[in-house]
Amino acid sequence: MAKKVKVKENKDLVKDTASGAIINTNSNAFAIRREQIAKVQAKDEKIEQLEKDVAELKKLIKGLSK
Repeated sequence: MAKKVKVKENKDLVKDTASGAIINTNSNAFAIRREQIAKVQAKDEKIEQLEKDVAELKKLIKGLSK
């Protein structure tokens, strides 16, 4: 098993000496970040749907004016 060394600048990080990977040991911060990413994705999807709805409404209004 690879040895893990604490990173001096951040108590929540450790470095795997075998692979050189930096690992975040703060699972709470990781979960919060995942939630943030999910919220941003949901917001982006909502905006995209609203843009489609506006485009459809424009098309319908143009059709009514003919």
